[in-house]
Amino acid sequence: MTHLLKYITSQTQLPQKSVENTVKLLNDDCTIPFISRYRKELTGNLDEVQIGEIVKFKEQFEALEKRKIAILKSLEEQEVLTAELQKKIEETTDLIALEDLYLPYKKKRKTKADTARENGLEPLAKIIMSQNASDISSIALKYVKGEVNSEEEALEGARHIIAEWINERTDIRNMLRNRLERFAVISTKVVKKFEDDEKAQKFRDYFDWNEALNKIPSHRLLAILRATSEGFIRQKIEIDDEKALFKIEERIIKANNSALKQIKLAIDDSYKRLLFPALSNEALSAAKEKADESAINVFAKNLKQLLLGSPLGEKRVLAIDPGFRSGCKIVCLDAQGNLHHNETIFPHAPKNDTSTAMKKISSLADAHKIEAIAIGNGTASRETEQFIKRIQFKNPMQVFVVNEAGASIYSASKIARDEFPNYDVTVRGAVSIGRRLQDPLAELVKIDAKSIGVGQYQHDVDQTKLKSSLDTSVELCVNSVGVNINTASVPLLSYVSGIGPKLAENLVNYREENGAFTSREAIKNVPRLGGKAFEQAAGFLRIKNGENPLDDSSVHPESYSVVSKMAKDEKVKVSELIGNKTLLQKIDLEKYISEKIGLPTLKDIIKELEKPGLDIREEAKVFTFNQNIKNITDLREGQLLPGIVNNITNFGCFVDIGIKESGLIHVSNLSDSFVKDVNEHVHLHQQIVVKVLDVDVERKRIQLKLHHLETR
Repeated sequence: MTHLLKYITSQTQLPQKSVENTVKLLNDDCTIPFISRYRKELTGNLDEVQIGEIVKFKEQFEALEKRKIAILKSLEEQEVLTAELQKKIEETTDLIALEDLYLPYKKKRKTKADTARENGLEPLAKIIMSQNASDISSIALKYVKGEVNSEEEALEGARHIIAEWINERTDIRNMLRNRLERFAVISTKVVKKFEDDEKAQKFRDYFDWNEALNKIPSHRLLAILRATSEGFIRQKIEIDDEKALFKIEERIIKANNSALKQIKLAIDDSYKRLLFPALSNEALSAAKEKADESAINVFAKNLKQLLLGSPLGEKRVLAIDPGFRSGCKIVCLDAQGNLHHNETIFPHAPKNDTSTAMKKISSLADAHKIEAIAIGNGTASRETEQFIKRIQFKNPMQVFVVNEAGASIYSASKIARDEFPNYDVTVRGAVSIGRRLQDPLAELVKIDAKSIGVGQYQHDVDQTKLKSSLDTSVELCVNSVGVNINTASVPLLSYVSGIGPKLAENLVNYREENGAFTSREAIKNVPRLGGKAFEQAAGFLRIKNGENPLDDSSVHPESYSVVSKMAKDEKVKVSELIGNKTLLQKIDLEKYISEKIGLPTLKDIIKELEKPGLDIREEAKVFTFNQNIKNITDLREGQLLPGIVNNITNFGCFVDIGIKESGLIHVSNLSDSFVKDVNEHVHLHQQIVVKVLDVDVERKRIQLKLHHLETR
């Protein structure tokens, strides 16, 4: 435990006591949302990001320790483990340094050096490396026997052994690592046969490219690696070989005698055959890992912003999945997202049955008391939006264009089939569009995050790390908003702290068999939901109009007694305390501090009681694109257009301006000053005004500049 705490504190610079208590909570199966929200006294008020860092370095340390155990076991079995080597291994805090220590003993395929040793050439190699012999040639002749047929074969074999020794020297490996880290260049060339290939053209920028490996942006490296894996280009890592060889020679050559030539040849062989291939691959892997981390961080940030997108709330919605030839699939949903009606209309070409479609929409809006219309932003979206706006509704109608990325994935999924076993994919897709307007979070958790379309090169990054990061983002979003236990789906409940997929199923099954939950206490009756799961989950589960008004707040049941004491001291009921800001601000919190509850938790309780169950998300706002811009050829340099940010990357953001192609605002066009983080200037789904800088119709690329923000 001591070594673990020392490792984490050195990596995070967080207070040791905070780290120690957080690690104990994690070992006790507490979740990040629970720890950050309900254990602030123990953690020293660490937020979810800091706790996430502790989790990351805890896992790194545990992986390192696991590898040490495996290496020590292997060395013991080989009977080569010395007390000195064991001490070095146990004290190592870096995985690369650990592998370097193990390298000379690592079981590998038979090498040229192994063959040379079998032929009895190791003594000759030692003589050459001693650099004392005056006549290496005559000494080598003594080793011409058995499988060794000549003096040159003897010298070559000795050189193979020396090359391996050089390769295994930690100081030389670290020197080359340092040079690669500082000076490595990644260069690319197009494979000739793909110069004019249509699929290869999106990688045209990398047909002849070179850039410092330590400065290449993550998106560019991932693009190069993708193009390489698809066979369109060849890439290689380069440094100044002459300088690298000179640095190795400095460390090895001590005398100018007959051994010099053999040592130089061995150094050259070791560098070209062993050291550089392995360490340049290691450098590229490290750069890829860094690029992955950067891309995953961007993806996670985007996902969080998308999940916390503005909900319309519990309103009756008519949703449309637009189309031309196949028609527009329409569904009517009640305020809770339940499907009440579906059918297909054909207002567009080739049928152009506009009049019938208008009457149908109008009558459905009246019959189902529709309050808002959601239109998917795919094919025929703009035409459908214009068609809807021509209808004269009896009551005011809000019309929203909804991002439908991933809706088709959902509609074909098991979750969708279980929800709507008697409807086809088109109906399910329309339902998803409507529900996404009502509550983006509740609907988007049903879709694999990678299918939502808010990342770049998501299939090229480390999939395990990507899944872990995205799952954490979803979990943090779900728990920061809270979940209505009586309406939440299995996928939504599964992300609640302490629940998971199996308990989520049990919760929904129990709800269907026994009716709505009337109290948080009743949650304990759910099969297999024990005390630990209840502790982790209860504060994030909401019960509307329940027996206890605190059940619809983020106040944890473990703190109900202190709220009751506050109410009693103020001579009011708990229900009268809730929402009474004047009264709440008068309460002296110091008198309620105990061993279990400190000031941070008490402040959180007061804040929650002032506005219980307050949704942290902004309300959905209607947005209208420029109706005169229908495709890329309508764009002109200098135009000012309304748009919505639909993807954020490290190099800028993409903006939906109402046509098929999204435009790019490069970081240099986001602000007149230096942009360190794109997210500090714009956020996903933000409504902005952009200026058209350049339009490349052939490559379907649109360059934009941020003119101003519509909303913040």
